[in-house]
Amino acid sequence: MAEGTRVAHVTRTTKETDIDITIDLDGTGITDIQTGVPFFDHMLDAFGRHGLFDLRVRAKGDIEVDAHHTVEDCGIVLGQAIAQALGDKRGIVRFGNSFVPMDESLLLAAIDISGRGQLHYAVDLPIQIIGTFDTSLAKEFFIALASNAGLTLHVRSLAGENAHHIIEAAFKATGRALCQATRIDARIANVLPSTKGAL
Repeated sequence: MAEGTRVAHVTRTTKETDIDITIDLDGTGITDIQTGVPFFDHMLDAFGRHGLFDLRVRAKGDIEVDAHHTVEDCGIVLGQAIAQALGDKRGIVRFGNSFVPMDESLLLAAIDISGRGQLHYAVDLPIQIIGTFDTSLAKEFFIALASNAGLTLHVRSLAGENAHHIIEAAFKATGRALCQATRIDARIANVLPSTKGAL
């Protein structure tokens, strides 16, 4: 699939949320995020900007209860959009990794676009509320993202004390790792990067 055509638009409506997401894997990091959860908006902005994805998110959820459904469902829809935008996956690099420092924190994200959606999460994170965002929701987002995009995703904290710094570095690292993994390698532009012949 030629660069510049890997765009997907996915919507999902339930009794709890109404999510509308558009992603361009070959963008320049232009984002337009509105979820009703300000800290989460900030995280999705960091993910898009540092992954160089053009990303538009509109989410309406039952945030009067808490942010859980909105955050998780955005992970589901974003994962579906990524999978759709990848198309047949021919020519992709497939693997990507990134270390991101943010002040005292240091996070690693490593990705295999394997088709086997799974999260391996080892993040030492204080449980607290940042604005209206419960820090435990970061893991819920990454679970939903990985399982719906078909990613094997490892997120590990190597250092950190401040919850804001740790979570933001995790989103940035995941964006950068996904940017690497989704790139087209011109040498294998029409080849599926798998010895099995399937991803």
